[in-house]
Amino acid sequence: MNTTVIVPCYNEEKRFPKKKFLEFANRQTGYRFLFVDDGSRDKTLQILDSLRQENPKIFDVLEMGRNSGKAEAVRLGFLQGLQSKADFLAYWDADLATPLETLPDFLAIFEEHPQVEMVFGSRIKLLGSDIRRHALRHYLGRVFATAASFVLNLEIYDTQCGAKMFRVTETLAKIFQDPFHTGWVFDVELIARYLYLRRRKGESDVDSTIYEFSLPVWHDIPGSKVKPIDFFLAFPDLIKIYLTYR
Repeated sequence: MNTTVIVPCYNEEKRFPKKKFLEFANRQTGYRFLFVDDGSRDKTLQILDSLRQENPKIFDVLEMGRNSGKAEAVRLGFLQGLQSKADFLAYWDADLATPLETLPDFLAIFEEHPQVEMVFGSRIKLLGSDIRRHALRHYLGRVFATAASFVLNLEIYDTQCGAKMFRVTETLAKIFQDPFHTGWVFDVELIARYLYLRRRKGESDVDSTIYEFSLPVWHDIPGSKVKPIDFFLAFPDLIKIYLTYR
């Protein structure tokens, strides 16, 4: 199975873990990485280019030229990824708050559950897991997740974790065909588009095609561009999603 991992990047120069990407590529096979530079103003693009030069078969770079936001960076990355022969596409936060070593765990879920089309990382702090998240972000995230569940009419614990993988299907291509109407909460809109397309076909078992995977490790990395105030500013976007895809 071939997997392409889209990694959106914006001004990641000071915290981009280049060594971890190289080490993973040396240990694992079947993975390609497409880094999407979202108009970075620092040396991020140079770092990404150096990765591509070291191993062009594994690492590729899509340069957007100007900053358009994570939603558009992910979308354009998926459109390019869909042109490859990948069986699965994923997007992964560049800071590796979710370690790359978790990627095989996602693939194992697809193998075990053939009906599953989407696997989402979920930051659930359980005994035996190593989830390190700032308390304020955690509690704001719980409020947001509750609202998102209502909008989607789907019980989901964590919509905003930056570790998601998808089986390549015709539906997936349709999801990324048009720009998202929202910004930071595009993850919710992505799910809404998927549910909308499947339910329009009269499919009633949609819930069984989405799998939330409780991450064994997730560490909050300093320097996140998402601020606590963004949780509150995102609620109008949730309303927009509800009205658009209901």
